Amino acid sequence: MTASDRTPTAFPYWEGIRKPGIARARTIVRKLTGTDIFPTTEQAQHFCNDLFSGDPVAERFVEEVFHGEIGAKAGRAMLDTALTHGIDALPDAPESMRVLFEEFETVPDWVDPALVEQGAAIWRRWGTMLFSFAGAETLEIYTESAVATPLSLAGGYAGDNALRRFLETCRFWIDVSQPGALLQPGSDGRATALKVRVMHVSVRSRVADHPEWDTSKWGLPISQSYMLLTLIAGSVTPGLALWTLGYHTTPSEVRALIHFQRYMGHLLGVRATWYPETATDSLRALAMTIVSRSYDSGKHGSELIESYPKAFAPRDGHRGLTRLREAYNFRINSVYAAMFMAPGTRRKYRMPGVIPWLLIPILRFPLITAMELIRRFVPGAGAIVEKTMVRHRENWYHAQMKGREAAFDASGALRR
Repeated sequence: MTASDRTPTAFPYWEGIRKPGIARARTIVRKLTGTDIFPTTEQAQHFCNDLFSGDPVAERFVEEVFHGEIGAKAGRAMLDTALTHGIDALPDAPESMRVLFEEFETVPDWVDPALVEQGAAIWRRWGTMLFSFAGAETLEIYTESAVATPLSLAGGYAGDNALRRFLETCRFWIDVSQPGALLQPGSDGRATALKVRVMHVSVRSRVADHPEWDTSKWGLPISQSYMLLTLIAGSVTPGLALWTLGYHTTPSEVRALIHFQRYMGHLLGVRATWYPETATDSLRALAMTIVSRSYDSGKHGSELIESYPKAFAPRDGHRGLTRLREAYNFRINSVYAAMFMAPGTRRKYRMPGVIPWLLIPILRFPLITAMELIRRFVPGAGAIVEKTMVRHRENWYHAQMKGREAAFDASGALRR
C-alpha cells in the first residue's frame, strides 16, 4: 500500500477479511483449490481507491456546459445534436465537449466486436427476464448508504417514481443490446449510454455537495467501483443465477457478457483501475463487497427496497386485462425479489408475500429448460427465440410506459 491509498470507513473490507470465520473459510478454500476467494491485495486496494474516483472527462463537460453559462436545457440540445449528427455539427462546441466526444467515439484496441455482439445477443435472448432479475438483485445492495443515499436524494427509485425510473433503466438495457448498437455511430444505444453517463455526473456532483453525504464514509457518489459492480451484475451474476430458472448460459457466453459489459462500461465512463476480466475475478470482487457491507442505509434503504415491488402493483382505476397484467407483474417481481435477496436481508423489510406465487417459476422451469435445449441444439431455433424475446420486451415496455418516453434527465433539484 502507498500513502495515497485509502478506503471509505463504511466499506470495512480490511477489517472484514481478518474476522476469524472469514479467515478460516479463506484458508480452507486455498488448501482445497489453490486459489483465493478474494482479490489480491493490490486489486483490492485499487477497488477501494476507486470508491473515491469519478469520471473527470464527463465531469468537466457537465460543469462547463450544464452547470455553466450554456445551461442544462441548451446543453441537452447540444448533446442531442452531436449524438445525431456528430460533434462537427457544432462548430462552437466547448473544448470539454470535444474532448468528451473524442474519447466516446474512439473504440479501444481491446474491443472484440464479435464478443460485444454475442453478449448483446444474450441480453436480447433473456428478454424481460433480464429486467426482473436486475431489479431484484439490486435490492440487496440498497442496504448500503453509499448506494442508497444518492438514489434517495435524487428520488428516482423511491416512492411513486420507482416504476418510471426502473422503466427508464429498462429502456437503457433495450437500447444498448440492439444488434450492433454499441459499435454503430449514431445508434440509439450509444446515445442512451452517453445520456446516462451525463446523468450520473449530474447526480454525482449535486449529491457530493449535499450535507447528507460523507465522503470519508462512502467515497464518491456513483463511484468507479460501484459502477463496476453494476457491470458484474449484468454479466456474471445473471449468467450464473438464471440457471435456477432454467436459462442456460455457458462459460463462453459468460465471457462474452463480461466483454460486452466492459465496453458498455467504457461508453458510460467506467475507467476502473482494476477490471475483473474473468468470471472468477468477478466473483472475487463480489465476495470482497459482501464482507465489506455496513447495512447502514436505514430508512432510505427501506424506502428504496420496499418501493420496488409496490411499483408494479395494480393502479387505482385500472380494470380488465390491464389490471390482470399489472397484478401478474406485481406478483412475479415480488417472487423474484424473494428469490434473489438474501433471506436475512429480506426479513428486515416489509415485502409482499410470495405464497402461492412462488409456484410460477417452479412450473415454468421445465418449459424454459425445454426452450433452452431446443434453442441450443435445433438449428435455427435460437434466432426464433431471440426474435420472440425482443418483440416481447418491447411490447412489455410500451405497455408499462403508456406512451411516455424515457428522458434520462437528472437536472432537477434533489428532493431534500
